[in-house]
Amino acid sequence: MRTRGTTTHRLRRRLAVLSALAMGAALAVAVPAPASAAARVDNPYVGATAYVNPDWSAKAAAEPGGSAIADEPGFVWMDRIAAIEGSSEAMSLREHLDTALDQGANLFQVVIYDLPGRDCAALASNGELGPTELDRYKDEYIDPISEILADPAYANLRIVTIIEPDSLPNIVTNAGGSAGSTEACATMKANGNYEKGVGYALHTLGAIPNVYNYIDAAHHGWLGWDSNFVPAAQEFKKAATSEGATVSDVTGFIVNTANYSALKEPNFKITDTVNGAQVRQSKWIDWNYYTDELSFAQALRTELVSQGFASDIGMLIDTARNGWGGSDRPTGPGPQTSVDAYVDGGRVDRRIHAGNWCNQSGAGIGERPTAAPEPGIDAYVWAKPPGESDGNSAPIDNDEGKGFDRMCDPTYTGNGRNGNNLTGALPNSPLAGHWFSAQFQELVRNAYPALDGTPGGGDDDDTQAPTAPTGVTVTAKTSGSVSLSWTASTDDTGVAGYDVFRGGVKVGSTTTTSYTDTGLTASTAYSYTVKAKDAAGNVSAASGALSATTSAGGGTGTGALKVQYKNTDSSATDNQIRMGLQLVNTGSTAVNLSTVKVRYWFTPEAGASTFGTACDYAVIGCGNLTHGVQSSGSTAAGASHYLEVGFGSGTLAAGASTGEMQLRLNKSDWSNFNEADDYSRSTTTSYADAPKIGVYVTGALSWGTAP
Repeated sequence: MRTRGTTTHRLRRRLAVLSALAMGAALAVAVPAPASAAARVDNPYVGATAYVNPDWSAKAAAEPGGSAIADEPGFVWMDRIAAIEGSSEAMSLREHLDTALDQGANLFQVVIYDLPGRDCAALASNGELGPTELDRYKDEYIDPISEILADPAYANLRIVTIIEPDSLPNIVTNAGGSAGSTEACATMKANGNYEKGVGYALHTLGAIPNVYNYIDAAHHGWLGWDSNFVPAAQEFKKAATSEGATVSDVTGFIVNTANYSALKEPNFKITDTVNGAQVRQSKWIDWNYYTDELSFAQALRTELVSQGFASDIGMLIDTARNGWGGSDRPTGPGPQTSVDAYVDGGRVDRRIHAGNWCNQSGAGIGERPTAAPEPGIDAYVWAKPPGESDGNSAPIDNDEGKGFDRMCDPTYTGNGRNGNNLTGALPNSPLAGHWFSAQFQELVRNAYPALDGTPGGGDDDDTQAPTAPTGVTVTAKTSGSVSLSWTASTDDTGVAGYDVFRGGVKVGSTTTTSYTDTGLTASTAYSYTVKAKDAAGNVSAASGALSATTSAGGGTGTGALKVQYKNTDSSATDNQIRMGLQLVNTGSTAVNLSTVKVRYWFTPEAGASTFGTACDYAVIGCGNLTHGVQSSGSTAAGASHYLEVGFGSGTLAAGASTGEMQLRLNKSDWSNFNEADDYSRSTTTSYADAPKIGVYVTGALSWGTAP
């Protein structure tokens, strides 16, 4: 029962929301006319107006310089059972959702964070539930959240969840006796409650049509080594298929949640060498395969698809606190006297060690929340609200289950996880999640790109626009995409990024000098221009226009592979497309299956534009297959989309067959298909050669006639 005090609190919060909105500041992910969230979309951030948490916004606006970011959208954290119902000091989940509707938002972001034995490797973020309290997690935490999110009042909100930060990565790296492993993590690995809890959350929340689940996937400084990278993807797959969950319950993954790893390291590459030593050999990189979060996120996405997640999954990157700007930000590579000097002198991430995670000194606000900034990246988001502490720097008695972690103590000389270095933490910090004014002010001072009203920000005297990009050229194209590159622009304070325009309409942004435009029509000419921008908001003149024509959509393969098909569904108008396929090697040499893709073309008609796919049976094992639906870019009848089936590994011997593979697909809203005119469909009920199903080897059509 809501008390009068709670009702008054709620009204006060709503008035604060309306006051904040009156400031007129536009959200970075907003567009003038947001699409309805009633229909499920591929990327929930495109065309969305995101919720601004008034609790956080009021605190940010009260800090010096904070008004520059007080209207930025971020995640609401459900970090304990009591947070669901709220208190006199914090809004409940339902109040947050109601306020989102009041704001006119159609995107709401929430962190699901209360696993049994939570965060077994970091005492500062320990939770309220013991290692064996899985039933409480389900009954008292996930189920009530699910009931609220499923309320029809919120059906037009796209609800994005982050599922349990740090849990599954801890199972990979901190439960097996390596440096920094803990008994608590070993316990959670043994009892399986992290995987069961994540699986239950995915399954329960994923059943709500307007919920988009993203699993936390740590960061490059945690999982970027080959000993962790693939095992982590396998662990994510294990959790995503536990407690009734399937990979179709997963929209994507998020990296760098509540962390400080740089989005991009612009001054060196992982392939650089200095005096014969590789960058990977430097103490900072320490043989990691990645130097920053963008490259890690894109590579991890590829690996996750190969492990069986859908080919259209997207990645999020938390950029709330990884800007690393200010006067100490390097402007170029370090000296080439040694590989360590080269890396340390050029790295923008200025932490003492990449394993340091608590209230880091020198950190800054990063890229503002932005939709679809790079290929494979659904959005840059602010998962950890700037100004909320990572943990207390000294012991503090509390009733929130949060312990004292020495990694938040600036005097601590470290442990195996950070190479026994100082922590780099700020002093005098409060409990995790509590407001930390000194940290917020430091983040504002060191923002990159700089904030309005701060040195280098938009209110400074920088009025000089970058030079226009030159040399725009096509580097690759298909029937549905065009890849571009250009010569970098110059600017008096530095180029922050580029906007790409097709026919005068902006289609994307990038911080590099390349971009791939997708979803195009075959055999069609498009005109492209590019503009550069700096951190102060100055925009260059457009580059010279470049005309690019996509490749023809058709073609007939003449290789050594063929595909055979049988129709396993007599109804052409139900809500699934079912088929049996088998791949046959008619040549005289073995074929590497990891290079092979099979495409079945169809058209979904009306209804949802996102899809679920499944393998019901395969002689070679469903776990060895990848499958997902993509838009084909073709205008041919019955061929607007295709189901693509890939193979994780192995070879197909000369004259051999994969044997039967039973597959099916559905629209995410389970509306009906009309398969009668689908390009690849046949009515044959026994296996026969299928010339309208394509087989591609290393991207080239090897069998069949493409539409």
